[in-house]
Amino acid sequence: MANFVPVECFDLIIFGGTGDLAMRKLLPALYHRDRDGQLTGDSRIIAASRGALTRDAYLAEVEASLRANLREGEFEAKGWRAFAERIHYFQADAFAHDAWSDLVSALAGFEDRVRIAYLATAPSLYGAIATGLRVNGLVNAGSRIVLEKPVGHDYASALAINDDVGRCFAEDRIYRIDHYLGKETVQNLLALRFANSLFEPLWRRGAVDHVQITVAEALGVGGRIEFYDKIGALRDMVQNHLLQLVCLVAMEPPSSLGHDSVRDEKMKVLRALRMIEGEAVRSRTVRGQYAAGAINGATVPAYAEELGNAGSTTETFVALKLEIDNWRWSNVPFYVRTGKRLHSKHSEIVVQFHEVPHSIFPEQKYNVQPNQLVIRLQPDEGVELTVMAKEPGPGGFELRPVSLNLSFEETFGIRYPDAYERLLIEVLRGNPALFMRRDEVETAWQWIDGIVAGWQEAGQKVESYVAGSWGPSGSSLLLDRDGRAWQADA
Repeated sequence: MANFVPVECFDLIIFGGTGDLAMRKLLPALYHRDRDGQLTGDSRIIAASRGALTRDAYLAEVEASLRANLREGEFEAKGWRAFAERIHYFQADAFAHDAWSDLVSALAGFEDRVRIAYLATAPSLYGAIATGLRVNGLVNAGSRIVLEKPVGHDYASALAINDDVGRCFAEDRIYRIDHYLGKETVQNLLALRFANSLFEPLWRRGAVDHVQITVAEALGVGGRIEFYDKIGALRDMVQNHLLQLVCLVAMEPPSSLGHDSVRDEKMKVLRALRMIEGEAVRSRTVRGQYAAGAINGATVPAYAEELGNAGSTTETFVALKLEIDNWRWSNVPFYVRTGKRLHSKHSEIVVQFHEVPHSIFPEQKYNVQPNQLVIRLQPDEGVELTVMAKEPGPGGFELRPVSLNLSFEETFGIRYPDAYERLLIEVLRGNPALFMRRDEVETAWQWIDGIVAGWQEAGQKVESYVAGSWGPSGSSLLLDRDGRAWQADA
């Protein structure tokens, strides 16, 4: 079993404490960490929102949410009673700073604690909440602030948010969260690359043919549809999740696991990304929007029907061909895609190696396939390496691809902490390595803004795709033009 070390005593204030993120992700994650003994005896979880609720009414909502979102058998009456003792609720409007008196009073006298403000709200409120914390004297030496993605909707808005929050908190106290960086497999990507001499010499042009990154979701947009329709898949997923995965795959070895060493190397990748703009958007990008279809035997409506706007041009799917202009990855394409209402919930990184330079096995008899390393992010986290092997037996020399398959759950036999569990603990410990630095966020937005401008200039429309498929036909053509195919579709 893993050893869970308790964290220093804290007050965690969750702004947006009645929202979907707090109820479905943050509070279940904190419940798990409390049940495993990581939260110290008198640490507090303080929910803040603009609604008027009694503490008992709020606790009833939290209990119902935990029962609905935890796995079977995880909700325990004793554990819930202990967890509920930590939880408090206060009304606090993001813009009515002079009406925070109850929250201010609750925090008075606890200045020696680590104080975390988690902003589980719309990004447009980040600056106002940070300012409210400052003017009410709630920013002390141990204060940290957590910003959910996306930080803004373009470079200009991200710059404004970072400036507003930066006037209230020092940069090393700002934690910009991307929950993909807390996934166990993403953590293991660092171990795979930099703790094994086997892979690093091959992790480059000459050995790697191309890289694929897929983040597919079977679910639709759900309750986020009005917010989502303003930004789309490119800004919702690629600007943060997918570009962070690209950085971790492509970065040079950092000098250490120190947070600035890792983030410095990620920044080099972002700066080396070739811009996709002008006419390049037609050949290197694909936009899609799901139509009605069926997933797991159930009929689902089209995105436009869910939105109630047949004229929506928001993309629910995007695929890109990325090129990194440096020595390690010159002429090695990175293909990335993400979308809603796809065939299944499926996220993976595929490192496709070159074919052998000269095969001694005649092609007409032996189907020798290139080696492939698959890093599975969900649903079954693990690593799979495909190699060619001889089939056993005396009946001749026959080859077939076989997999060396490492499933983390089967190998280690434990329930891995959810990404939010890991990241919340890292915030409480004051370790920013798994969070995005200001320059990362702003550089990523500048790159994304180039694509958005290119789409507008080219008038690039969204392609329709059937819900339950792997996306629009243009996604397959993106690779087919290069003589390749998406691995997950096979």
